[in-house]
Amino acid sequence: MALTPEIQNAVNSWLTPDYDAETQAAIRALQAAGQEDELNDSFYRSLEFGTGGLRGIMGPGSNRMNRYTLGMATQGLSNYLLQSFPGEQIKVAIAHDSRNNSAEFARIVAGIFSANGITAYLFESLRPTPELSFAIRRLGCQSGCVITASHNPKEYNGYKVYWNDGSQVVAPHDVNIIGEVNKITSVSEVKFAADEARIIRIGRDLDEQYYHEAQKLSIDPAAIQRQHDLKIVYTPIHGSGITLVPGLLQAFGFTNVSIVQAQATPDGNFPTVQSPNPEEKSAMQLALDQAKAEDADIVLATDPDADRVGVGVKNDKGEWVLLNGNQTAALLTNYLLSARHKAGKLTDKDFIVYTIVTSEILGDIAHRHNVKSYQTLTGFKYIAGLIRELEGQETYLGGGEESYGFLLGDFVRDKDAVSACAMVAEMAAVAKDQGRTLYQEMTEMYANYGLYLEDLISLTKKGMRGAQEIQEMMAELRANPPATIAGLKVVEIRDYKTGRIHDLRTGLATDTGLESSNVLQFLTEDGSKISARPSGTEPKIKFYFSVKQPLKSAVDFDLATRKAKEKIEAIIADMQLK
Repeated sequence: MALTPEIQNAVNSWLTPDYDAETQAAIRALQAAGQEDELNDSFYRSLEFGTGGLRGIMGPGSNRMNRYTLGMATQGLSNYLLQSFPGEQIKVAIAHDSRNNSAEFARIVAGIFSANGITAYLFESLRPTPELSFAIRRLGCQSGCVITASHNPKEYNGYKVYWNDGSQVVAPHDVNIIGEVNKITSVSEVKFAADEARIIRIGRDLDEQYYHEAQKLSIDPAAIQRQHDLKIVYTPIHGSGITLVPGLLQAFGFTNVSIVQAQATPDGNFPTVQSPNPEEKSAMQLALDQAKAEDADIVLATDPDADRVGVGVKNDKGEWVLLNGNQTAALLTNYLLSARHKAGKLTDKDFIVYTIVTSEILGDIAHRHNVKSYQTLTGFKYIAGLIRELEGQETYLGGGEESYGFLLGDFVRDKDAVSACAMVAEMAAVAKDQGRTLYQEMTEMYANYGLYLEDLISLTKKGMRGAQEIQEMMAELRANPPATIAGLKVVEIRDYKTGRIHDLRTGLATDTGLESSNVLQFLTEDGSKISARPSGTEPKIKFYFSVKQPLKSAVDFDLATRKAKEKIEAIIADMQLK
């Protein structure tokens, strides 16, 4: 595709002395090779904050992650902070994961903050994203950021921005920050010259403070003491989890933790996996193989910035299986509420949270324990927002989302795989103390509430044309919604963009009660739920499927699972998504 005049102008603007020679040489190489598609994708837009902040492929261009897009974003954030907190000594915390360029990007960001008269607390080496959230609150910062692209492939990097409560930025701050970034017409306006006196290194002290708070989450330390030698295999998948997860497991009392050495060293090339995502079995295979060889009890894994947790367990046939994000969130919620109930720690002010595309079993579990449950839009910034809104009135216990994220307690305000690992280990220890496995705990849970099964399809649509295709798909679903799906009548449509819920049986329309988001949901007569949602951080449109199957006994789990899978497959086929 030939370059438009606007894109050509953008390319030309990067071939000026404002940009370093290396950047200019990379752009000229693309021109010389006739890589017009790559130039289009690199310059057709500027990276914007989505549900996870700034994220993109590394390289030259306004639509790529590099020192200049990062610098303009940081300068815009600095300007906004100076406007938002006039007369205050502004402080920010900065962390990074193991990705290529992450450490350098973190130093650039710290330098820009310092050049703007802002005190920058920079972690001495890589650290998990949840510890960044913790540090903001503990150090009394007005903002913070972490350099990471989470679980994306190695070509990506990103920039998650946080506000003074330790949560990722939400409206109006996200829009206002972009507004300030857009006011910067030249990278010459970015203050790159660091004031080293304003950059303060942080590290082990913060780690110890995080451990101290996380240990308070433990509900049954006596069971851990009895089962301290629970055999745990852990992999950080070449990421930052190695800095905190083994230490917290030890602090909880676990003495038999085996680390996957081939994945223990932080490495932005992620040499042992195609994608460092615990949602993918291939990324977990080394850990599963080690668990089988060592006859372990559970497998734990974290993604590069340690905010997503992967869990492996042995089924009733002795085979290692991976839990999906909904199963892990459900198990954690079930343990959190049942154990606190047993210990006499539940109150009428307690609540849990889950997102609109997460399994409805979380709400059922809360209802059974007379605990309030709330639903939010997808993204932990919305869960954090609800915690902030209810602070001092109600008590947050835990919350999760289907994409392998969970948060226990409120001392962190983003999903936290570090504390989740410790609590999953505690669950397994409590189960073993009773002569049971974590897999048996799961099947028994579903026997009590009915089998919920979920699946997800992500359709990748890269580049400028891909973004248009995603918009067209959503427009078509809104203009011509399905009357039936897999022979099941659609009885309700929830459009979170318009904020309206339409009951097709009664004709009544009500409000969702949530802010606008480009998500569509179709509910069928048997209780199945199908959701369509463009990703806020990746060039994808995601379709979520949730069905419920009767399950009277745990012994029928496999049969009920097969029936539920067949139902999901029929829905996918009818929607022509494969």
